[in-house]
Amino acid sequence: MYDNMMKVEFLSKSENESFARVAVAAFASQLDPTIDELTDVKTAVSEAVTNSIIHGYENRREIIKVEAYIKDKELTVIISDNGAGIDNIDLAMQPLYTSRPDLERSGMGFTVMESFMDSLIVESEKGKGTKITMKKVFKSLS
Repeated sequence: MYDNMMKVEFLSKSENESFARVAVAAFASQLDPTIDELTDVKTAVSEAVTNSIIHGYENRREIIKVEAYIKDKELTVIISDNGAGIDNIDLAMQPLYTSRPDLERSGMGFTVMESFMDSLIVESEKGKGTKITMKKVFKSLS
């Protein structure tokens, strides 16, 4: 079981990316994170939500779900959509790969998520959506 949890759903509008980032950061703040730890989480959440908006829903207005769980000093964040899904997860996770070169995307979203969080799991089914699970363990200052 977990010590605390939150869930939020919102439309896949680019304006809601910052809402998701701030909501998860506010929830994580109870773990007394450093500024760097909080920035890491916010950046990873931004990347995951942006992927859902641009790649999952291709800018259609649909629902993105964000869940966060705290157990001891570990934060788990799950971001999911019911969008297009990913054909080849291994390929999609390669640095510089993008399925939308027309948008001049850098193809670094999953790389950023992996580098800022302690673990990243990507589950996806073509035509049914994607679920990203990220975890970060916060170092205790005390």
